[in-house]
Amino acid sequence: MVTPSDVSPALAVPPSKAPGTPDDDPRIVPRRHLGRWVTAAAALLVFAMVVNSVVRNRAFQWDVVARYFTTAAVLDGLLLTLWLTGVVMVLGFLLGIPLAVMRLTANPVLRTLSWGYVWVFRSTPLLVQLLFWFNIGALYPRLGLGIPFGPQFVSVQTVNLLGPTLTAVIGLTLHEAAYAAEVVRGGILSVDAGQTQAAQALGIGRLRTLRRVVIPQAMRSIVPTAGNMLIGTLKGTSIVSVLAVHDLLYSVQLVYNQTYQVIPLLMVATLWYIGVTTVLSVGQFYVERHYSRGSVTLP
Repeated sequence: MVTPSDVSPALAVPPSKAPGTPDDDPRIVPRRHLGRWVTAAAALLVFAMVVNSVVRNRAFQWDVVARYFTTAAVLDGLLLTLWLTGVVMVLGFLLGIPLAVMRLTANPVLRTLSWGYVWVFRSTPLLVQLLFWFNIGALYPRLGLGIPFGPQFVSVQTVNLLGPTLTAVIGLTLHEAAYAAEVVRGGILSVDAGQTQAAQALGIGRLRTLRRVVIPQAMRSIVPTAGNMLIGTLKGTSIVSVLAVHDLLYSVQLVYNQTYQVIPLLMVATLWYIGVTTVLSVGQFYVERHYSRGSVTLP
């Protein structure tokens, strides 16, 4: 016969507690963040006031905004802005990648030339660069192709060669390449040196190591900054309006110079910039998540 003293304490069933008996384990009560809720309420109040002032302010003339939002002139300017952004980003990185590799090479001449290029174009305001290229005909009336200090085989007048749109592409591309070079260089430096040493130990060439080993891993660091550059370039193309390039902002300016409806036309450009930037931001999020697989858990 088994007595209660023979039962193991671990297998013994505790007696039920009488009703009203306090629990032995204290209940954890979360801390009340009163200041957090007060701050959130104040922020929502300010946000509501701003929205109310924008919606109910007749000076914005939302009916005029709706009428010009999808007009042919505005859409043509938007398409040119998107085209200019894409071309500048592609050409900028095509030029920036060799510059980044030159910065990391052991050749002192290439390293110095690359550093000098980045230094000059990052130190000069973009507007100054565009104005310089727009007036390049004053320095070089004719551009030619031939032997240095010898005869020229082909020559053309600079005024006939460089129009406003081509000038904007050249100026923006050279400016963008300097920043793209630093972005790519930072991404390459973020890859552990052991990856390159392992590839060399396997007998893989330097160019193939860079293309198949280093660059894919460097994309984790390159993509976020490149996405920010893309959005910045989209908004930065508005500066080409000083060259009379028919981008989105210049097209809007042409309209309000005739109608004198400055505020609603500027709101048209603002809403288009916000919309395109939002789409690019969503795309950037998914691209970042693709290249961060296996390393970082994104929401």
